[in-house]
Amino acid sequence: MLSRTAENLYWLARYMERAEKTARLLEVGARISLMPGGVDGYRSEWESLLRASGSAEPFAQKYGDAVQRNVESYLFFDNDNPSSIAACIGRARENGRVVRTALTTQVWDALNTAFQELKDLQRTPRSELPLSHLVDWTLRHCAQIRGAIDATQLRNDNYDFLHVGYHLERADNTARLLDVKYFVLLPRVEFVGSGLDNYQWATLLRALSAHRAFHWAYGGDVTAQKIAHFLILNPQCPRSLRSCAEGMTAHLDRLARGYQRTTPVQSRARGLLGELAEMTVDDVFEEGLHEFLTRYIGEMALLGSMVSEAYLRGDIR
Repeated sequence: MLSRTAENLYWLARYMERAEKTARLLEVGARISLMPGGVDGYRSEWESLLRASGSAEPFAQKYGDAVQRNVESYLFFDNDNPSSIAACIGRARENGRVVRTALTTQVWDALNTAFQELKDLQRTPRSELPLSHLVDWTLRHCAQIRGAIDATQLRNDNYDFLHVGYHLERADNTARLLDVKYFVLLPRVEFVGSGLDNYQWATLLRALSAHRAFHWAYGGDVTAQKIAHFLILNPQCPRSLRSCAEGMTAHLDRLARGYQRTTPVQSRARGLLGELAEMTVDDVFEEGLHEFLTRYIGEMALLGSMVSEAYLRGDIR
């Protein structure tokens, strides 16, 4: 496979997963904004989400105040924001168009349909588009594209590069969403264990489509320790950091076998998986949840660079 084909597939998957993450961020903000009045006047969930997405400064330069309507526009429609849903779907579709012959008809149709419907949404008056509709629309199309990939793509290197992109982006997104709650969104340490704290944890689970699965796995009260274990260390949770590391490692190992060449990225991914497999939730909190998540996000960035160095530069043979 040519490296440019691998790169297009890899980034197609990353952009679609990033669009889903942005939709989930919007859902977190919408649900928390329903809390009546705030705590001691605290009401900055939208600004917190912008900071978590790394886009607070460019947003402020273009829109000013972080009110809900402006944040919705920036995170969904604004093509100047490279992480907006519109920008991500547009870039994913362009990557898919370039490698059209590497995708099944079903995958291309799902991707192109999302793009065409997005153009219809952009022409629709904003007053007719509630945020819940925009979030549901995004999650539905992301799921349809991912489902078409899993149901119809041949299990070859095309499939592996798509899934390396999905797992790497998903791991980064889970870490960022968890950090939004624990470090960014809760205003002061004395609110830990409060009604606001518990509501935000439940909101995070619902935004990750993991609320029912969490209660199946743990039951009882929702606590920071349980959620940290579920979203970081539990291999049964499809969005946990460990589950993503397992997926990345499996597909990177398949690529190594297929090309009969092991690269440093395989060793790095296995090392990360081994660390997560041996950790306990107490280890995470002893390091500091924010510090651990920051380190893990940095590890995802490094793995992305290593994937690019190993496979996306020059012809893959």
